[in-house]
Amino acid sequence: MWRRIVIHNTGEFGDPYYERLCRHTVDRSQGGLVEIEFSYFGSDSLLSYIADSSSKLRSLKVAMGYKITSEGLMHAVSKLPLLEELEVSYCPLSGEAEALKVIGQSCPNLKTLKKNCVGYRRPRDESDDVALAIAETMPGLCYLQLFGDRLTDAGLNAILSACPNLEHLDLRQCFNVNFVGDLEKRCFERIKVVRPPNDSVRDYPFDATVNDDVCSSDDDYSDVDIMSEDEFYLEYPNSKNVSDYVIVSSSF
Repeated sequence: MWRRIVIHNTGEFGDPYYERLCRHTVDRSQGGLVEIEFSYFGSDSLLSYIADSSSKLRSLKVAMGYKITSEGLMHAVSKLPLLEELEVSYCPLSGEAEALKVIGQSCPNLKTLKKNCVGYRRPRDESDDVALAIAETMPGLCYLQLFGDRLTDAGLNAILSACPNLEHLDLRQCFNVNFVGDLEKRCFERIKVVRPPNDSVRDYPFDATVNDDVCSSDDDYSDVDIMSEDEFYLEYPNSKNVSDYVIVSSSF
């Protein structure tokens, strides 16, 4: 029992009940936990508790974990060498590229990575740090979702060159990807499922509002204050798209 646990917080942010509930269900698994998924709560100490109690863990999915840091994530995942699936969506991680390198080096069996964030069409902010970290340390990926990432064509090329087993690539709201030259052909011919930047978001499980600050000229973008992901959801708490129930499930 209790090999798979799913808990979604539908109450107030910061409610300690859900973290206590999560720890209790982890205890119930008695070291046999294989999959865990939780959202709208979480902390470094909870991740550490899960990692210390669940050496057999193969799937870890975390979304809207505003108290989770890059350091806490690295510390926990380094104890989970059997991990095959990881999601860290809308967690305000600093130094995320370095964290991904540690994760890739610690989890040689990683096949699925979902690292999603708020999409910014304007102001333009390009960075291939995440893409290059993935290309450097995660050659075994089959499924990659980078919703809202800032990567460019160069970062995408690096991923395609380094991840030969990739079958599903989700680049929705990655507005710096332009598919210049034969890049688009390379993607669609080699990868079974490709979700391009402007693809539909109807099946996306989180709020997909695009930040699209329109200024009079490109020079004006330097004055725009970009809201961080945690600030966005604290200011607009109703933007979370979660069913009005809590799921605590287990399976054999």
